[in-house]
Order: sequence, then structure tokens, then C-alpha cells
Amino acid sequence: MASHGGIQIPSRLPLLLTHEGVLLPGSTTRVSVHSARNMQVVRSRLLKGTSLKSTILGVIPNTRDPEHDTQELPALHSIGTAGLAVQVVGSNWPKPHYTLLITGLCRFRVTQLLRERPFAVAIVEQLDRLEQYTEGQPLDRELRELTQNFYQAALQLVGMLDMSVPVVAKLRQLLDSLPRETLPDVLAAMIRTSNTEKLQVLDAVDLQERFKKTLPMLTRQIEGLKLLQKTRKPRPDDDKRVLAIRKGGVFPGRQFSLEEDGEDEDGDDMAVLERKVKEAAMPEPALHVCLKELKRLKKMPQSMPEYALTRNYLELMVELPWTKSTSDCLDIRAARVLLDNDHYALEKLKRRVLEYLAVRQLRSTLKGPILCFVGPPGVGKTSVGRSIARTLGREFHRIALGGVCDQSDVRGHRRTYVGSMPGRIINGLKTVGVNNPVFLLDEVDKLGKSLQGDPAAALLEVLDPEQNHSFTDHYLNVPFDLSQVLFIATANTTSTIPPALLDRMEVIQVPGYTQEEKVEIAHRHLIPHQLEQHGLTPQQLQIPQDTTHEIISKYTREAGVRSLERKIGAICRAVAVKVAEGHKMSKAESPGETEAGREQVGKGEDSDVTAPPEMPIVIDQIALKDILGPQIFEMEVSGRLTLPGVAIGLAWTPLGGEIMFVEASRMEGDGQLTLTGQLGDIMKESAHLAISWLRSNTYTCGADPLEGNDIHLHFPAGAVTKDGPSAGVTIVTCLASLFSGRLVRSDVTMTGEITLRGLVLPVGGIKDKVLAAHRAGLKRIILPKRNEKDLEEIPVHIQAELAFITASTLDEVLNAAFDGGFPAVVITHPQITSKL
Repeated sequence: MASHGGIQIPSRLPLLLTHEGVLLPGSTTRVSVHSARNMQVVRSRLLKGTSLKSTILGVIPNTRDPEHDTQELPALHSIGTAGLAVQVVGSNWPKPHYTLLITGLCRFRVTQLLRERPFAVAIVEQLDRLEQYTEGQPLDRELRELTQNFYQAALQLVGMLDMSVPVVAKLRQLLDSLPRETLPDVLAAMIRTSNTEKLQVLDAVDLQERFKKTLPMLTRQIEGLKLLQKTRKPRPDDDKRVLAIRKGGVFPGRQFSLEEDGEDEDGDDMAVLERKVKEAAMPEPALHVCLKELKRLKKMPQSMPEYALTRNYLELMVELPWTKSTSDCLDIRAARVLLDNDHYALEKLKRRVLEYLAVRQLRSTLKGPILCFVGPPGVGKTSVGRSIARTLGREFHRIALGGVCDQSDVRGHRRTYVGSMPGRIINGLKTVGVNNPVFLLDEVDKLGKSLQGDPAAALLEVLDPEQNHSFTDHYLNVPFDLSQVLFIATANTTSTIPPALLDRMEVIQVPGYTQEEKVEIAHRHLIPHQLEQHGLTPQQLQIPQDTTHEIISKYTREAGVRSLERKIGAICRAVAVKVAEGHKMSKAESPGETEAGREQVGKGEDSDVTAPPEMPIVIDQIALKDILGPQIFEMEVSGRLTLPGVAIGLAWTPLGGEIMFVEASRMEGDGQLTLTGQLGDIMKESAHLAISWLRSNTYTCGADPLEGNDIHLHFPAGAVTKDGPSAGVTIVTCLASLFSGRLVRSDVTMTGEITLRGLVLPVGGIKDKVLAAHRAGLKRIILPKRNEKDLEEIPVHIQAELAFITASTLDEVLNAAFDGGFPAVVITHPQITSKL
């Protein structure tokens, strides 16, 4: 093919007809092939050919190939480009087609069309004779001046680009190394020109004419760049770069194309990525993996699916905060003031945070503790975690674990899967950008379990201070140090947390608030927040403390303050309507039609015209009933204890403590015991224990209480599932009241587990249960003797309003539950003589 250093093409060429784009000698372009004749060219010459000659095609521009080979060929463009097919890619979607990567070699003219089917073949005449310029033959004066002017314009164009981009620097070298007679074709394919202008360059067979047609295009591009540089706002990281250069090819096999695009070049991106990897200060194992992946990425074609996966992996690795951290604020006094301002009560939580700060002052390399706040909803567990982060001066990130049933949410997916991504721990570190944030693992007691694994088991490594310094996410596949992260988990109950996970956490109980604490919280935090949310001011709305007491006792019954905040929001909305109507009346300026404004909402005469209210609007009991309706909760304790066989117990729920009624009735039968109220196995066993103890102690005039009688025990409400051992003493008291016909004191409630020997064993949740009794208006509480130590957690003013009776046996319980005590029966057991 080569002769005298020039290009010699075959005299007979198969023709590839194109109508999109123009292939110039020295340029490389992609051509989509889907018509019948062009598909036959690819299959017959490129796919079946075995010689280099079979890869040379004649590309005819500005000619559309008919869809069917039965149709006649249109008129062919007289000048074409001989091209070398360097790549063929086929696909069947959405229909069969090929994509060719073709490099232009030289011009030719079609002299005779030999055949049209199955593809066009023609006799061609080669037009470019480059050897006549490159073998040292002298050029005439005009052509020499054109060549020099064109070369200077090309240098000016490249000089306006950013030479730090590798492609621009390579283009500058090619301008010096390529024969200058090839520059018109190379630059015409590179700069932004239309297909019509490229056709004019292709048709310019004479070299002098080719220079004349291409030089104005080059000049126009330079003027456009100058104008763009004047109007474009400079950026600190991009002072000189105006255009990006798309990767292509330059004669004899590559082309460059200028486009107005601000994206970085691929080669430059790779250098930036490599620099980021080295500057990330990651540990040696992670750096070794990143450099290995970067080396693979450089050798990988961009069309491979693994290219994007590897690049995303490297970008995540450089974004992770391997060594970046924030400095802790260790001022204990300021921390105490901040915590007190953010939260009322919660003394145990505040003390634990201050202890951590004190130890951090004495030892700088302290591992982050693993705390678990357990308490009913609405008591401020999540907001306390946010306040702790603000107190320490750390970043805060919340991870909601409720309903998570896939371990990959915690540990990430392996990169072998499509759509793989890191777990929530690593994603959270990427989001906050430091390696010592405060992570709040919300609702850790509501983790699920499925075929995809157990996320609670995946958390074992995260929440273990002895292991989390080398936490390995499946996506990263390299260890990451989590020892400086302060993990705070929240839960409503510990019963659903696996024992192994619970053992790794420091559990801090967060009980419900007392009524006085709720009043303080409402006036310190809830009311100002709701006023701000509804556009009101303290000069427009005032809620006295007596009204707040009414809302807490008659409209809410909860351990937290969420319902209380909703009720306050309802009051604010009602007042906002009054204020808005008053503004409308003021704008109308019709004082003669208005009546005197009412000082309090809900008072005053009815009127057809709304009068602007007098400020401030004070919410009293009448207004409270108008806004919130009738009271929801009533003190029904005394009303339900008018018959024998009713007792009040105390129960613990994830929502806080609750009072629980136990009702019993007796009827003629054959000694059966019926239990209703959705009871669990433990409560059923407690009922059988109570019956057995009463029968063995004959507390009913010496007769067996089940002889000729059926007993029915019911635990309202029937739709709520109940279980636990703490109802044992309540069941005994209820049955003793039924069998003896005596009423239980209406102000007494109790809790405790029983044994067959009549002992009272300790139970949990004492503080929540005592607060529930206090909310219900009960004054006398019977507790197990061994729970006396738990009374220290009860606020002093609550203890002053309640009478606590501790009992170690059921005899003591019954004596305290009935007015005048309960007569004890002395049981004589036969003396046993030891034979040892």
C-alpha cells in the first residue's frame, strides 16, 4: 500500500454511504450502520475479510443509503474519503446495527460505479499525493505564505487553551511534528464547523484552495474564543481554560475536536484522582488497594461497565474522612449550661455526658462510649442525642433503623453485585466528613430479620469498642476506624434487643416525665416553639400554668410530651384564626359595626360580625373546652371499686407506665378458672399461682373457694395484649376481695411477682409505674420489699404526695390493701424429724 512514502489505496473500493458527518483525512469518527447495503459491507468485507486491504472502505458523505437494497441508489457525492476501519461493534437492540470507528486516509473521486447490490463497489481515483509536498519540493510563494499564516493562526488558537490539560499539550506538539500541508484537514475536523463547511474542505482538492477555505474558519474560532474570554466570569480554579478538548485522533490515526464544554479531560481527571488518593492520608492497606484499583482503571476502556464501578469506589475512598476530625469542646460549665437550656430534667443523661467530658480532659485518646437510651416515646431521646453533639462541638448524623431487615444496610453490598453501595455507617461518615461524629442509631429495638441476614448481628462489630477500630464494610473491603465515633442508640424497650447486642451498650433508662416536669417543659420549650411556628407572639397569646395542668391531666395521658405539644398547637391555630379575623376587621375600619373584644377566648356574646379580640388572649378552662372539646380522660378509679373482686395493678409498657384493673366474678360451676383479656403465658401462670396459694391458705372461711364455683378473671382492655409477672399480687388481692366479699381500698395500687409460698419478688419499671399511679390520682402504692432501692429515682415531691408500702409476703400485701387489715390464717404444718 505504501510507495515512495505516500498513501496508495486500492483502485476498487466498497462504498459506505453516510449522511451524518463528514470524514476528513486525518480524522477519526464513529459511523452508525443500519441500512441494508451498509450492513452487507460490514458483514462481507470487515467481518469476513482476512487482509488489511479488506478493512479499507470508501466513505461517501452527504448521501443517504436507502433502507432496502431493492431501491435504487441516489446520486453519489463525487468526492469521498478512503477510511481504515479500526473497530467494529455490533448490537441487536433496538434493531440490528453496527458502529464503526473509521480513520480517514486520503481523498478519492468515483470514476465508475461497478455494482449496486448487495453493496456498492466503484473504481476510484486517488486525489491526495502528499509525497509531492513532503519530499522537499519547493512551494510557490503564495502557497508558502498561506501555509505560514495558517500555522501561526493554529498556534494562536492552541495558545488560548489551558496547556496544563494533557490533550492540549499533545496538540501543541503535533502542530510542530505534522507536515504543515496536513493541517487544514486536521484543524477543520477539530474546530466547530458545520457539515457544509467540512464538505467544502473535502471538495477542495487543490491544496492552496484548501488553505483558503479553512483559514476563515480558524479565524472565526479564534474570534469566538476572544469574545468568550471577555464575557466569561473568571474562576479561581480555571483561569485560562475556556474550552475542553474531546478525545479523538490526529493524522494518521487520531483526531481532536474542540467543544464548548467545561468538563475536565479524562486524562486530567485521572491525574486529579491519583493526586486525591495520595493526599487522602488513608492507612497503608487502604492506600495499597486504591493504587491497585487506580492502576486497573487506567488500563480499562471507558465503555466497560466495571469502569464506572471502579471509579465510584475510588471517589468514595478519597471522600472518606480517614484522618479528618473535629476538636471536642471540653468546657464542662458551658456544656452543663447548654444541656440545661435544651432539656429540662433528664439528670442521668446529662451527668453521663459531663462524665465523658471530664474523662476526655484527663485522657485525650478516649474511645467513644456506646450509649443506649431506653424509654417511652416523646421523652426526648433523639433530641438529647442532637444536643450532645452540639455540646461536644461534633457533627451529628441520625440513622433510622426501624424496619431495617437487611444486613447490607449496615455493612454494605459487595462490589460484585450490580448497584452495590456502602452501608449506612460508611455513608454517614461520608456525609458528615469527619471520623468522630455523633451517630444516633434510632429505634434499635425495631430491627427486623429476613433472608438477607440479621442487621442486629451486623451491628455487633459496629458497637463493640474492642472491634470497631477495624470495621470492614463489604463495599470498601478495607478496615475503617470507628473507635472515635460516639454511638448513641435509642429504644423503647430492651426486650426485643438481642442479648449479645444489648451487652455491648451502656443502657441508660429515660423514664417518663412527672406532671410538674411537663408543665415546666411546656412553658420553657413547647409553648414558645408553637408560638413561633404559628406566627404568634407572647403579647397575643398566653397560656397560664393552671390551663397547662388541665391539658396534661384531662387531655393527655402519656409518658412523653408529644400529645401535649399537639394540643398546644391546636390552641395556637384557634387563636391564629381570631388574630387573623381581627386584622381583617382593623383593615376594614368599621368600628361602629363591631362589639367590644373579648379578653378570653370562648367568652362574650354571640355576634354576626367578628370583633378584633383584645390582646393578649388568655386561655382559661372555658376556652380550653371550646377549643379541645370535652375532656378525654377522667378519674374513674373510685367509681370502679364499688364491688368486691376489683383491684388496681401497675404495668409497664414501651409507652411508659399504666394502671391496670383486674376484675373477678364467681358463679356456680365445677371449679373451672376462665382468663380473658389477651393474656400471655406468664400472666396465666400468675393467675393459677394466686388460686393455688389462696386455696392452700383457705382465706375464705376455711372452705375451698373453687368447690362448686367457677372463677372468671378479666383484664381490661381486651384488645391489648398483656404479659409479665408483675400482676401476681394484684390477682391475689382481687381474688381475696371476691372470696371475702370485702372492698379493696380505692386509693391503693400494687405491683409484684408472687411465688407458691406467698413471697413477693421484685419487678422492674418501678419509676414508670409510680409515675402512672401519680397521674391517675392514686395515693397508696404497695411495692416488693426488694424494690425499695428503686424509690431513690422517684422525684422528692412525688414521694411526698404518695405513701409507699413495701411487702415481702402476700400477708403484708393483703393487710395493706384492705381497710382494717386482712385476717391471717395460721397454718400448722406437721413437724418433720430429721433422720440425718
